[in-house]
Amino acid sequence: MAQITAQMVKSLREKSGAGMMDCKKALQENDGDEAKAMEWLRKKGLADVGKKAGRVAAEGAVGSYIHAGGKIGVMVEVNCETDFVARGDDFQTFVKEIGMHVAAAAPSYVRREEVPESEIAKEREVFRAQVIEQGKPEKIADKIVDGKINKWFSEICLMEQPWVKEPKQTVEDLRADLVNKTGENVQVRRFERFVLGEGIEKKKENLAEEVAKMTQKAAEKNEAAAPNAEAKTASDVQGAADQKTASDKKGAEKKGGKKKSSKKKK
Repeated sequence: MAQITAQMVKSLREKSGAGMMDCKKALQENDGDEAKAMEWLRKKGLADVGKKAGRVAAEGAVGSYIHAGGKIGVMVEVNCETDFVARGDDFQTFVKEIGMHVAAAAPSYVRREEVPESEIAKEREVFRAQVIEQGKPEKIADKIVDGKINKWFSEICLMEQPWVKEPKQTVEDLRADLVNKTGENVQVRRFERFVLGEGIEKKKENLAEEVAKMTQKAAEKNEAAAPNAEAKTASDVQGAADQKTASDKKGAEKKGGKKKSSKKKK
């Protein structure tokens, strides 16, 4: 069996409009022969996906998905051609799957065409600097950078991300499968991902610093209380001494009174 390369799959995919995994399987089934693989896709009804992409898809559904006990929420709009397909189980399941995927994978864009050129240029510059730093020759640097850019697209663009339930498939492959099932153009138009508390500046507390502050406050409180405690102790001592003196005096007076009384009786 001929070795099936990524370039062969890409070429067949561009010509047929079929999903990546379908193209790979077609090539495997036909020993790498692109013409035979194209015929195989046509017989399976998989080669018309690209043609359907040009048809207007104005129906569909807006779906929602809540994850992690209400910590993450997603809203997604998926379009198709007719209300009949939009109400079908396959379409509704696809909408839910997309919502779940967005919650888990956190893409930034639906497809690479939406990524601003300025952002792409910035990433390309960073990747090129990395490649040059690694000592790669200038003549192959651009090819390496192109590969890194494509990998970056697969991380930030929804349709190019590996599907969370089956990483061997992309989200685009999942969409292509639905197109084949329904016979209609299906497009993921947009999504919004909400994370509880995102964008709100939270107070960051350092436990060590907090403990140090509490210790310092306690020490200052003890220092402030020390003079009062000393004054109270001195006062207590003086009070006890005065009380003892008064008691002794009273005892002496009582004793003297008894002696006088005794003399009178005699």
